[in-house]
Amino acid sequence: MTLKHYNFTVKGRVQGVFFRASTREKAISLGLAGYVRNQPDGSVFIAAEGNEAQLKNLEQWCRSGGPAGAQVHEVQQTEDKIEGWEEFSIKR
Repeated sequence: MTLKHYNFTVKGRVQGVFFRASTREKAISLGLAGYVRNQPDGSVFIAAEGNEAQLKNLEQWCRSGGPAGAQVHEVQQTEDKIEGWEEFSIKR
């Protein structure tokens, strides 16, 4: 398994709708490590590490709207260097 690191910026109505908690649950269920945090501009930033299939699954979940109440307008994705996280957390 080749480990990859993707950063996602999720834009839309994604704060105040349990997006971070739902992202953490989804990431853990997929076996990903990393973190999720709110950004000052109203977007949500996700840094995740796993294999390509796990990361694509998370990306698809984000693009499909995430949790109920969220309205995703855009998902930006970039690849980054491996950090070696062991769990998935919510950062404040």
